[in-house]
Amino acid sequence: MKTLPIVLNIILLFVLTTICSSTTAQVPRDSELFLTMQRHDSIFFERAFNLCDTAYVNRATDKDLVFYHDRNGISYKKQFLENTAKYLCSDWNNKPIRKVKKESLEVYPLYNQDKLYGVVQSGIHDFYRRTPGKPDQLMGSAKFTHVYLLVGSDWILKEVLSFDHK
Repeated sequence: MKTLPIVLNIILLFVLTTICSSTTAQVPRDSELFLTMQRHDSIFFERAFNLCDTAYVNRATDKDLVFYHDRNGISYKKQFLENTAKYLCSDWNNKPIRKVKKESLEVYPLYNQDKLYGVVQSGIHDFYRRTPGKPDQLMGSAKFTHVYLLVGSDWILKEVLSFDHK
């Protein structure tokens, strides 16, 4: 299984190279693709993170989802779903909530011979603690990078990088 870390490093290098290599590849903020992915991000994280709709998360993520976290290591889909239930959805009196900083959101299209097959989406998100009857309390922030694949008309989350947690 020594090839697995090599493959993961190659994927990570590809994603980071894609993001850093050309700022001109980012789609305009008023483009249909940007607005679609901004809306998708909002729906995905409202349902997955904030509302704990695990059936939705299961449908909206690739069967081979890989989640890279700078503090908690690598997890795959099964563990990702288990961790979501355990850490995000077990205490509704102290519920973690995710909110993207809209001005930070960036979208980079991925093409294969001029056909759109995915996007790299990056930005900064804030994490809050929601307690009934109180204002949401800011707990921290982090950067993220997501790789989405276009499967039919659905955007499926394939890779997640969550890093620079503060």
